[in-house]
Amino acid sequence: MAELEQRIAQGRGDTPADLVLRGGTILDVVTGARISGDVAICGDTIVGIGAAYEGREVIDVAGLTLVPGFIDTHLHIESSLVTPFEFDRCVAPRGVTTAICDPHEIANVIGLDGIRYFQEASVHTLMDIRVQLSSCVPSTHMETAGAELDADDLRQVMGHASGIGLAEFMNYPGVIHRDPGAMDKLRLFEGRHVDGHCPQLTGRDLNAYIAAGIRTEHEATTAEEAREKLGKGMRVLIREGSVSKDLDALAPVLNDVSSAYMCLCTDDRNPLDIAEHGHLDYMIRTLIAKGVSPLAAYRAASLSGAEAFGLKDRGQIAPGKRADIVALGSLAACDARLVLCAGRRADAAAFAARATIPPVGRGSVRAPRVVAENFRARANRTATDVIGIIEGKIITEHLIEEIAIEDGDKRPDPARDLMRIAVVERHGRNGNIATGFVRGFGMTSGAIASTVCHDHHNIAIVGADYRDMAVAANRVCEIEGGFVVARGGKVLAELALPVAGLMSLSPFEEVRDRLIDLRAAAQSLGVRLEEPFLQLAFLALPVIPALKITDRGMVDVAKFEIIG
Repeated sequence: MAELEQRIAQGRGDTPADLVLRGGTILDVVTGARISGDVAICGDTIVGIGAAYEGREVIDVAGLTLVPGFIDTHLHIESSLVTPFEFDRCVAPRGVTTAICDPHEIANVIGLDGIRYFQEASVHTLMDIRVQLSSCVPSTHMETAGAELDADDLRQVMGHASGIGLAEFMNYPGVIHRDPGAMDKLRLFEGRHVDGHCPQLTGRDLNAYIAAGIRTEHEATTAEEAREKLGKGMRVLIREGSVSKDLDALAPVLNDVSSAYMCLCTDDRNPLDIAEHGHLDYMIRTLIAKGVSPLAAYRAASLSGAEAFGLKDRGQIAPGKRADIVALGSLAACDARLVLCAGRRADAAAFAARATIPPVGRGSVRAPRVVAENFRARANRTATDVIGIIEGKIITEHLIEEIAIEDGDKRPDPARDLMRIAVVERHGRNGNIATGFVRGFGMTSGAIASTVCHDHHNIAIVGADYRDMAVAANRVCEIEGGFVVARGGKVLAELALPVAGLMSLSPFEEVRDRLIDLRAAAQSLGVRLEEPFLQLAFLALPVIPALKITDRGMVDVAKFEIIG
């Protein structure tokens, strides 16, 4: 029998289904009803529910509740610090069956080769990885990235089966002021999905941004901001990452009505956070614990994401839909007991059977060797711009502090929590080194360095001691990128990320364990942030208010200009 006829015959019960889930209860994310009966699956497609079926294979799910597979509607897999294959193995067993990714981290390092790597990897993963095309490489003109992609470049990688549209358009000033390069990209994707990124944009500027055809957005950090964006036709993606934590602020907006237009995403979440708290499963159970109805939480995690991004083949356990199914012990616990990705069990055997592809972006860290002297902050006035960290947010404060000048240098002041921050260009293009000040780490000694440095991914260093900053920066070059903690001229802990300076070649369990060591080492320096490494990375992203730093200097994001 042909495939179409097989689906119809198995759905009608004329022939046994390929697979039957027996004894569970379906949560219908459209009506909120609970549906009893078997689930019949033909190949990768659900063909029957709410009736008794015979199957060539039968899985007993008695006592379990079946919900649609979860859709992470915006993330950068590179920020999980592992390859797409390890990310698949890490989060699919937690119920994530679709991940809509933007590979702009690796694209900022190696350009189109990075996007092609993710496109090819998506063919082999168990979960369905959808690869949006990166809109802002680099994110602005105020940084040095390893590559630049214009509309003609993006045209070369359009048409892949994993594609949906254009990834987060971070250069919102370029949109509202009609920058020619921004217009070229928007025209290229006119009529397709364009993902947004417009933190704190409001009023007529927000109207103009949405009028460009941008339909989804994950940067709302307050209920008021989310409601304005929803009211103007945007789908709001609630984000809860390792640094950007907006769930608490936006949970009051999510209800049975609004959930049709709200989705869930992680953006940037590392294996340690996933191990200790969870992924989308953590978001779902936290929302329910806060009083959000299970219908609203599970709809936002599945059907709403499918509808928002035009994935009409998934998001509901219903005939004709992709067999992405999560069997839970309870809705409140969101504890996956069985996960099917397109009808395949997400288990060790399935992961072992996947084909893989070689890594890319090796040897991408080509920074100059630095010395302590490079981190002096030469100045002739004491009034100093200081980045103020807001823990749990990637937005920052723009502080002004008086810092004394000693021997022509403004030095770190641990007593006032004023640390030196620096960015060293690492793509081998100009050797830029910029320095500034940051408050919020709580550091009293040592230094931390990282090549995860959004979005240009140069080397970011924060420290109380110039010599330790040099040790950390030079060591991160030696290991082809990654995280390093140093004190007293010695390396205390490190994690190598040799794939474009962003991803490890190790299993996610090993990366998780290294992150535990790194966190302990950072705490030994006095650091009080829960996630200091990614917090540091976002201090270099000049499209997020209010004050940031790149290899070209301190950036006033409100003015969209370099100020020193």
